[in-house]
Amino acid sequence: MPRYEVIIYWITDDNAFIAEVPELPGCVADGATYKQALANAEVIIKEWIAIAKELGRPIPKPKGRLVYA
Repeated sequence: MPRYEVIIYWITDDNAFIAEVPELPGCVADGATYKQALANAEVIIKEWIAIAKELGRPIPKPKGRLVYA
């Protein structure tokens, strides 16, 4: 599986961890624990890529660590 950066943070209002994949627009998962959010993100990354292929959309190559200005 490609290695995309995953950003995980806690949302108090939802009482859940959120896992975002910035390089794949709209690719977000959640979980009751940090590990569960990460595991769910791995599933969503695979699904995101499968749907992009199905629709003929480009799939970004992982950049590794993102640089924020």
